[in-house]
Amino acid sequence: MAVRGEDGNFLSGVHNVILVLSGKGGVGKSTVATQLALSLRKAGNKVGILDVDLCGPSIPRMLNLEEHEVHQCPEGWVPIFVDQKQTLAIMSIGFLLRNRNDPVIWRGPKKNAMIKQFLTDVYWQDIDYLIIDTPPGTSDEHISVVETLKEVTNIGAILVTTPQAVAVGDVRRELTFCKKTGIPVLGIIENMSGFVCPSCCECSNVFSKGGGEALAKQSDVPFLGSIPLDLQLSKCLEKGEDFMNHFEQSVASQAFSAVAALILKSNTEKL
Repeated sequence: MAVRGEDGNFLSGVHNVILVLSGKGGVGKSTVATQLALSLRKAGNKVGILDVDLCGPSIPRMLNLEEHEVHQCPEGWVPIFVDQKQTLAIMSIGFLLRNRNDPVIWRGPKKNAMIKQFLTDVYWQDIDYLIIDTPPGTSDEHISVVETLKEVTNIGAILVTTPQAVAVGDVRRELTFCKKTGIPVLGIIENMSGFVCPSCCECSNVFSKGGGEALAKQSDVPFLGSIPLDLQLSKCLEKGEDFMNHFEQSVASQAFSAVAALILKSNTEKL
């Protein structure tokens, strides 16, 4: 059943919405959002990514779409499609900037209006999952997203952290934010959880390990998995290449696929 709003057209055709949240910057939230979208697409779903990190839009770069421009149709803005079959659609403020180096120097009301327009005027057509990449923290942008999505029922949040105590502490605030705003938490992902040496395959816990899983247990929310650091993933993000397709046997790729499988299973059990 597609998600619709009060006017009958709000996000029509979008079956599920996933917010990707992080308590602080630098934990790989956009990386997780991108790879999760690719994993869900690989599993046979049509997916959209909405990048509402207005001051740091990185999704176009990660998918090699920086030179594309957004166009309009009678239904609204047309997202940028990664492939000809239109199985992965992207919308980001990065497509609206004249120069990729232009900063977005906006006050809160203008940011909120832009986010609302993204959420109400983009013609996603028929997609299974819309992944919303949000800025770090719990700011005006997050409140705007939640208020605009208040009529959406098939919605959930994924929280991204790194293993360190300082990052895990910030995720606790995200959990409180979700509780107060009524957003169900699908689970916690521990990113940068160890580094697997490409030569000897030994795993080194660069940023310690287990903080995200421990927090999930303490908070009684699902732990979706640990994602290790991967040199090939970094290279693919720099080049805008599909890591999930090129390195499907890597530990990181299999970890993302496992997360996607848990989300799909959870969604199936709700039906």
